[in-house]
Amino acid sequence: MIPFRIHILGCGSALPTLRHNPSSQIVEIRDKFFMIDCGEGTQMAIRKTHVHFNKIQAVFISHLHGDHCLGLVGMISTFGLLGRTAPLHIYAPKELRTFLPDQLEFFCHGLDYEVILHDVDTEKNEVIYEDRSLTVESIPLEHRMPCCGFLFREKEGRRHILRDMTDFYGIPVSQLENIRVGKDWVTEDGETVENERLTRPAEPARSYAYCSDTRYMPKLHNLLKGVTALYHESTYADDKLDRAKLYYHSTARQAAQVARDADVKILMLGHYSQRYNDESLILKEACEIFENSVLTSEGKVFDVK
Repeated sequence: MIPFRIHILGCGSALPTLRHNPSSQIVEIRDKFFMIDCGEGTQMAIRKTHVHFNKIQAVFISHLHGDHCLGLVGMISTFGLLGRTAPLHIYAPKELRTFLPDQLEFFCHGLDYEVILHDVDTEKNEVIYEDRSLTVESIPLEHRMPCCGFLFREKEGRRHILRDMTDFYGIPVSQLENIRVGKDWVTEDGETVENERLTRPAEPARSYAYCSDTRYMPKLHNLLKGVTALYHESTYADDKLDRAKLYYHSTARQAAQVARDADVKILMLGHYSQRYNDESLILKEACEIFENSVLTSEGKVFDVK
């Protein structure tokens, strides 16, 4: 199966600790690499993966709290030092445009590549990126400032050729592309051979949703129905429910409720408060609601399947 992986670079919350970096991930899908959020320390975390800096073609910033974006300018500078020439696309709330160009002019003057900003409307669920094999949608979230998540969806693949059958019917190589996209075959004798006899179905399309900082949203699951893998912030356990409400964050139990109601395959927990020396309580409370919940940690790689 074609790789679809999530590389965890940072899964802590606002205050860096010796155990966790601020938020950042790399989504690897069909040999493309996309970064989500870029907190401090992201560059060092990348160094510990097999992902080369210049493979990253776009960065998606969920919101402009420092633990999600303060590593961005430094990384852009490093790209320049490494001789990058391909454009870097950045999808972020429009407020990023008010200060990033000045920072680039001051710290990254003379880049040999273009940094292209794309404003994201954090209040809309819409496709903000598309290519031949996938789309990325924005997911409106509720935090203390404009914030959204991102939903990566594979496009449905083509059917797989059964070569013994196409050889049996003498189907020319020039016609196999038509067979892959679902066409039947008509023999010289006028017999119609249905496509289902010549192919097998493509693998089901996979999807990954990243829900960054947000308070519990009872209707969020409607945007996430059937998603393969879900990352949902779980800053606190129930013992800090009051803080979750105050700072517009979610508890692990609330994240699990979203996963259960959306009927996802796996829930990835993260954005842990520094108040916890370990995340066992967070995992326990999530699993009580949604059994297939797992903890993220720096260096972990999750296969979306």
